[in-house]
Amino acid sequence: MEVGTQTRVLVTGGSRGIGAAIADAFEARGCTVGRVSRSGELAADVADRESIGRAVEAFGAVDVVVANAGIAHYLPFTEMPPDLIERLTAVNWLGTAYTVQAALPGMLERGRGHVAIVSSGAGIRSFPAAAVYGATKAAQRGFGEALRHELKGTGVGLTMVYPGQVRSALHDHEKERMPDWYKLDRAVPAEPLAAALVEAVEKDRREVFYPGNVRLLRIAHGLRPGLADAMLRRIMDRSAAP
Repeated sequence: MEVGTQTRVLVTGGSRGIGAAIADAFEARGCTVGRVSRSGELAADVADRESIGRAVEAFGAVDVVVANAGIAHYLPFTEMPPDLIERLTAVNWLGTAYTVQAALPGMLERGRGHVAIVSSGAGIRSFPAAAVYGATKAAQRGFGEALRHELKGTGVGLTMVYPGQVRSALHDHEKERMPDWYKLDRAVPAEPLAAALVEAVEKDRREVFYPGNVRLLRIAHGLRPGLADAMLRRIMDRSAAP
């Protein structure tokens, strides 16, 4: 679809990190952008379907919806409190479903639009201490892959986005206890990812991987999980695949 001054884009989690970079990239193309966050210009909690529904209604017609809002908590599963499991599920997975469910009917009615879902490399192959986070991201992946097929012929496209270690505020609350395999100093800037997403929307691309080693992970894990484990031990840390 064409992206320009007539395009209306709604980005959840749009006040910082990857979401802010995505919103900035669409604004740079002249789009009207609504940044949804819990305390931003369009205030909403994506885990509350009525809240995100009101935000979508307040913004008006949506041409592109980017379901980006998410949280992360890295802990061994045996140490993960049940309420934290529920919150991760509510924000990352149900928040995606509620956001898309609120924006999609208008797109289908107009016969045009695009859905982008920001998952994670962890949705392709999850990691120790990220069992719950990875499960929510895999849920996004399964949802988006099926929905893209359901939307065929409607004029509405769908792109899945798989970031790796990207600079953001996602882990600000747990920097002191990040797993050894997560190297904060290796995180890459979000702006190239945002630019790649804008291009993917224009060209109706199925997937965006960033940085490139996430695509390699997808290929290796699909061919043989043990091969992906060996790759991750080499490029990240042995703790990524004990």
